[in-house]
Amino acid sequence: MAKSMTSKVFRPGTTGDLFWQQLGVPGRGPRLFEQLEAGFHYRFFVLLAELSGLQKKQLSTLLAISPATLARRANTGRFTPAESDRLFRCAEILKAAIDLFEGDQNGACRWMINPSIGLNGKAPIEMLRSATEASAVEDLIGRMEHGVIA
Repeated sequence: MAKSMTSKVFRPGTTGDLFWQQLGVPGRGPRLFEQLEAGFHYRFFVLLAELSGLQKKQLSTLLAISPATLARRANTGRFTPAESDRLFRCAEILKAAIDLFEGDQNGACRWMINPSIGLNGKAPIEMLRSATEASAVEDLIGRMEHGVIA
């Protein structure tokens, strides 16, 4: 008797809506732009730290947000538009990594914190301070999705 084989079928992007819902922001569109302009609520930062498996202090350091600034943002409840943009960029890369790992959030987080040959020995999470470095991480994820490492 032949055994029925079932396999998990991953559809890229299917985790997207849930991911953005968990963070409390839309993944794109005019509402996202409005929230970025107003500045993300501090809760976005807390949730992103939880999703990424990082401590708040680690995440703020990686995003070039000083401890004093983070404390002020916790008190006021909002980040500036520029800080919100960096937070969103980090979330986009984390989501892309989760998609790369077919929904395996733990695997994606482990990949994010380990040095990568494709990033000259830097961990992807270390490359979130600037748009240029973040773009390099996105490019690497894209190459890995298509099986092109070099």
